[in-house]
Amino acid sequence: MGTIMKSTFVSVFAVAAALGGAASAQDKITFEYWYGLGGYLGDVVQQTCDRFNESQDTYQITCVGQDGYATAVQNTIAAFRAGKHPTVVQAYDAGTADLMMSGEFYPVQKMMADFDIDIDWDNYFPGISNYYAASNGELFSMPFNSSTPVMYYNVDDFAAAGIEAPQTWEAFEDGLRALKAANPEKCAYGYAPSTWVDLEQFSMAHGIPVASQNNGYDGLDAEYVYNTTQHVKHMEDIKRWLDEGLLEIKTSQGGINSRDAFAQNQCSIYFGSIASHATVHASAVEGLNWDVAMLPIYEGFERTNTVVGGASLWVLSGKTEDEYRGAAEYLKFLATPESEKFWVSNTGYIPVTRAAFEQLTAEGFYDNAPYKGREVAMKSLTFTDPTPLTRGIRLGGFIQARSEWIAEVEAGLSGQKSMQEALDTAAARSNDVLRRFERTYKGKQLP
Repeated sequence: MGTIMKSTFVSVFAVAAALGGAASAQDKITFEYWYGLGGYLGDVVQQTCDRFNESQDTYQITCVGQDGYATAVQNTIAAFRAGKHPTVVQAYDAGTADLMMSGEFYPVQKMMADFDIDIDWDNYFPGISNYYAASNGELFSMPFNSSTPVMYYNVDDFAAAGIEAPQTWEAFEDGLRALKAANPEKCAYGYAPSTWVDLEQFSMAHGIPVASQNNGYDGLDAEYVYNTTQHVKHMEDIKRWLDEGLLEIKTSQGGINSRDAFAQNQCSIYFGSIASHATVHASAVEGLNWDVAMLPIYEGFERTNTVVGGASLWVLSGKTEDEYRGAAEYLKFLATPESEKFWVSNTGYIPVTRAAFEQLTAEGFYDNAPYKGREVAMKSLTFTDPTPLTRGIRLGGFIQARSEWIAEVEAGLSGQKSMQEALDTAAARSNDVLRRFERTYKGKQLP
């Protein structure tokens, strides 16, 4: 197979300073893995590396935390240009199109076949694998830490207000009013603007587009259209609920974030990743009685599947055959039911394969705390088969587009402009990002 030739890593990401490599273990084939998860979850990633190293004597994986998804990708780009990039990088969903178009990777499905490692790719949930696959279905990166958003709610507060977990946003608003009537001094809904929850997964659950060309899958000439869909109504509702005192903005910049406000029993509701399930359980005040439910949808819409969030593992070009063999063995190790069980047991993430989910279900994994409720995420991801609009988002420069949305929505929430004006501006600026991306890859097509 030999060494894959290295070239300039083209990307719309900003370039950050490269991090140096770690020391290798004597007499073993060494390779590096840079990951973006930090804190407790980063510690669990490191444990997967330690478990792999302990499982065999041929390879030594050196795993280096990068303090955030965006930093992991940015540092990798800088290191790639210097010829010091890792063999494997954990890249989050927002960077998928950029990495695909760069061409500077070894498709994981091809790599495993090249090394005669048998993986049942059909075993991966379509709502997860579609996000990281080419149009022909070939997986370019290995699904790893996967999640989808859910509504966290205080069971006792709901009971006191005489309500149940709402299935529609209309019922959700009625529930907010009931919560405030039952306990006027308590925060009913701790809110933090999130493109992932409020825009991307909201659109998936409603079967409406974020952008044209089937959310970018069908061409680089896609344009954002979320300023023309039900998303506008939703953000206007959130602004109205804020003005009426039915929700409180909870961000870490202004103090306690929405997740911690919920866990500390300050707010009755918050929306977040199922990956936070373990954190909420660990940090909840004594006696907090809580549960999770799928995102509501508006009346008149048929619910469709949400899609995967989190990250996948990309194998980069410019490495030796030995390093690729090590990477393939590590990914094979992660793909075992035992490794999946270790990962989901020690985090809030969900299994990425049917086999692991079915095994955990049969073992009663989801029957009791602290894991009970996590199966709701699987129900959300598999509620319907993915359609061209609900298989994911394939848009270049998506990290910057997320920033444009956040900045404008914050302006709308603060009353500087109407929410429609805010979303119009965010879409226009994000379309500028798409046009730059299109020019960068002029004459090329998405794989």
